[in-house]
Amino acid sequence: MQVSRRQFFKICAGGMAGTTAAALGFAPATALAETRQYKLLRTRETRNTCTYCSVGCGLLMYSLGDGAKNAKASIFHIEGDPDHPVNRGALCPKGAGLVDFIHSESRLKFPNIARQAPINGSKSVGTKRSIASPS
Repeated sequence: MQVSRRQFFKICAGGMAGTTAAALGFAPATALAETRQYKLLRTRETRNTCTYCSVGCGLLMYSLGDGAKNAKASIFHIEGDPDHPVNRGALCPKGAGLVDFIHSESRLKFPNIARQAPINGSKSVGTKRSIASPS
C-alpha cells in the first residue's frame, strides 16, 4: 500500500485527535484530603543498642513527653538505626518487639530474690541487698 505524504499526516492527525478525545474524562480525580502530620514530629529521638542478643544492633527510640521535672517520657516507637554499622536499619523479631517488652505488665523493674518455696514466688529487694546476697 502506497501512502502519500498528505495521507500520512492525515493518519497521524486522526490518531492524535482520537487519543486526545479518548483521554478526556478519564483522568483520575485529584485528592482533596489533607496530609496528616508525621507522628514522629514532636518526639525525642534516642540512640541505643539492643541487648536482646550478642549482636548489638543499633536502635532509634522515640519518646513523647513534655520534659517536666516529675514526668517520665513514654517510648512509643522503636526502629532500627540506619547509620549503625551492624544492622544498617534492620531489626530481628526480638528487636522489633521491644516496645511490647518495655510496656509489659510482667516486666521486672527492680531486683528480686527467689524465696525457698517456688509457690511463694519472689521478693522485691533493693539493689545493694541483691548484690550482697550470695544467691
